[in-house]
Amino acid sequence: MTMIQRLFLDHPASVDETYLEHARFAGSFAVWLVLAGLAAAVHAVLPFAFEHTASGILRRLHQRIESRSR
Repeated sequence: MTMIQRLFLDHPASVDETYLEHARFAGSFAVWLVLAGLAAAVHAVLPFAFEHTASGILRRLHQRIESRSR
């Protein structure tokens, strides 16, 4: 296996995914993290807004990570 293959395929394989499956999962995760961050930033300025949004997103993401096969 070449260095490039190892860099791009070893980790996805370690979680029983193809490169594209892993990219989809990680990309989706990144989008939700950005949204949680934006909600938290708005909440910092406007405490009445998005009171539970960021924490709810983080709980769901944590559940997704914990339920994955290892």
